[in-house]
Amino acid sequence: MTEADKYNTLANPSEGIYKEKGSKFISYAYPVYDEEEIKQHVAHLKKQYYDARHHCFAWQLGTDGNSYRANDDGEPSGTAGKPILGQIRSHELTNVLIVVVRYFGGTKLGTSGLINAYKEASIDAIANGTIIEKTVDDFYRVTFDYGVMNDVMKVMKEENPHITGQDFNLRCAIDWHCQQSKVSSILAKLDKIESVSVDFIETR
Repeated sequence: MTEADKYNTLANPSEGIYKEKGSKFISYAYPVYDEEEIKQHVAHLKKQYYDARHHCFAWQLGTDGNSYRANDDGEPSGTAGKPILGQIRSHELTNVLIVVVRYFGGTKLGTSGLINAYKEASIDAIANGTIIEKTVDDFYRVTFDYGVMNDVMKVMKEENPHITGQDFNLRCAIDWHCQQSKVSSILAKLDKIESVSVDFIETR
């Protein structure tokens, strides 16, 4: 990942599995954007696999590497969440959640065995998914008087941001987003047009 506003993530949810000495490790990888979404996925899997002994997981959000969590869910400390997170990072992924559901097979695997099992289950889920490059985008709404519509649309055509909504009444509005590194050029051009107001919505 060479630029701060680009990152690799998964295109869609994917699944994997790893078996060792009777124990079964079922892995699920999801593209995610916030902690609420993460909680919903984990809760769903705990409900679906209510009879499993462990539901271990790790996630990472954002591009600075500072927003992450690893959860061992009752496994010995550092044997589950940490190796799952390790695979997210070694594959240079972010905005990703991996949950590994374990069914105990009756034979203890030991610390190194557990670490390897959670690692391999995570690798399989990632391998079965599709890694894509995405951009960190800033989302905006620009509002303007109908009379300057041609000027605003000229900027939109020149800069080509992603337009997600348009409302052309007496006071017009366009919802748009683009890669962070390209925002300043658009804002500078819009700032020169009379009656234009630009409101920042979110970064995603």
